[in-house]
This record gives sequence, structure tokens and C-alpha cells, in this order.
Amino acid sequence: MRVLLLGANGFIGRYVADRLLADPAVQLTTLGRGDDADVRFDLASGSPGALTRFLDAVHPGVVINCAGATRGNAKELIRHNTVAVATVCEAMRRATVSPRLVHLGCGAEYGPSQPGSSTAEDALPRPGGPYGVSKLAAGELVLGSGLDAIVLRVFSPVGPGTPAGSPLGRLAEALRRAMQQGDGDMKLSGLGAQRDFVDVRDVARAVHAASLSAAQGVVNIGSGRAVRLRDAATALARIAGYNGALHELDSGLGRGIPAQSGSAEQTGAAAAYPYPDGCGAWQQADVRTARDRLGWRPRIGIEESLADIWMEAACRI
Repeated sequence: MRVLLLGANGFIGRYVADRLLADPAVQLTTLGRGDDADVRFDLASGSPGALTRFLDAVHPGVVINCAGATRGNAKELIRHNTVAVATVCEAMRRATVSPRLVHLGCGAEYGPSQPGSSTAEDALPRPGGPYGVSKLAAGELVLGSGLDAIVLRVFSPVGPGTPAGSPLGRLAEALRRAMQQGDGDMKLSGLGAQRDFVDVRDVARAVHAASLSAAQGVVNIGSGRAVRLRDAATALARIAGYNGALHELDSGLGRGIPAQSGSAEQTGAAAAYPYPDGCGAWQQADVRTARDRLGWRPRIGIEESLADIWMEAACRI
């Protein structure tokens, strides 16, 4: 099976590439803006015609889109998350080949949820910020394209390589500095929010499963369990061996630990939105569709994800 992977050098894309390379039945080609991609191409500025010619040359059976922006202003997010996907869909419609499209969306497309509830795929999306809006528009383009396509709405991915700008990535870096400097107190904000954290390696398994399945439409990818950031911070401090005190400054999600969903952090968004990811105080995925249609379940618990986040942070010089 020939697979074309877009965005292979991103946080999720790297693990998807590793997963596909481990499958001897897969012949992988990567496309992206970086020098390490097999083919350099900017989806946000490249033409659909140029991408169509490349698709006809490579002849993939599956196209996996992990590309996109997680930070920036509204204009930049629309360009990299929405316009880029419009280019992909148009190129695939023009191509002489008819590959399957696996597109990675995010939990931020749903927006805030009722505390205690699990968000299913039929929930009405109400994104609360520009990132979620740009990703929702991209997903709707995919769903309305007429292609053989599936949209995986990934909730809050974590694990080794978690971006330093995400809540748990920033917390791990703050812990490392505090321990290095001998600080006995850490001041944090936003620990009351609850998010559905899913390990990035489990996300890669879901992408692999989706590429092999015939399922279409929207499928949630999460752990199915909301975790309070305060509990995650306490667990990470314990794993790190930090014996100091964690002080919560406020109940918002401002500058101390910004919220994350689907790897999203909005630069400067804290001033405009109480929750920078636009997801409110609670998010938890209903993952029954992934189980029923993809045969997928999360395997890696939050403790293992946190331990691996800390392992990388502790090794950072």
C-alpha cells in the first residue's frame, strides 16, 4: 500500500510516520515544508494543480493529512489549516488516482462541553476560538469533498515530544527549571480545567487503523476520560521527584499553563478567551465509534505519558 503522509515532521506526524514505517506492507512517501520531507511542498501556498501532478506521479492508495498550524493569529490559522486542506481536496478530486483521505481534526472543533458529559460525533460543533474554527472548516471541506474520507477528531495528544507550549509540556519544563534552580515553590494557573488526554502513540495507531478501514465521516480519538490539570500537575511533580509546593494562582487558563486540545495553543489568546483552546472547563470524548468502526482502543495511560514527557524534559540541557 502506497501512503502519502502530509506533515510528517509535526508532533503527531512523526509518530504516524514511525507507525507506518513499521508496517512492511506500507510504502511511505512524505510531503512537507521541511528539508527532511521526501518532497518539499507548502500546502498553504502551493497550487492544487502542482499537487495533483505529484499525486499522479506517486499513485498513493491513501493520503494522510497531519499538517497544520497550532499557533498564530486567525489569518495564519485559516491559511495553514483551512486553505491548505482546500488545496488537498481539490488536488485529490483532479487526480487520476482515487486515494483514501485520512484527515486529522481536533477536539477543539466541538468547543465547550457540559461538565460530566462525553462528547460524541453527533454533537453540534461550537468552537470557542480561531483554532477550532479553522479546523472545523477544514473538516467540513473534507466531509463535503465527495472523496473517500475520514476525519479523526483528536482530543488532547500528549506523550514523548509533547510541545513545550502545551500545558503539560510547559509544566514539565517549569518543573525542570525549578529542580535545577532549587526552587521550593511553583506558581501555576489554570489547573481547574479538565481535558481528555490521549497518548500520541495511540493516536498513530488510530491513524494506521483508519487508513486500512472503510469507515467514513467523523471519528473521535481520545482516552474517554477527562483529567483535571491539577491532578496531572501533581502526578508529574511526583514522577519528577519534585518535593516543593504547587501554588495555583487562579481558576482561569491564562499564562501559567495554557489549555491544549488537538495540540492547539493560541499565541496571545489568553487575553481574548478565558480558555485559549476555546474548550471551556471540561472536555471528554465519547470513543465508542472508534472502537466499533476502527477496532481501536487507547492503550497507554496518562501516567505512562507523563513519565515519558518528564524523561525528555529531564534530559534537556
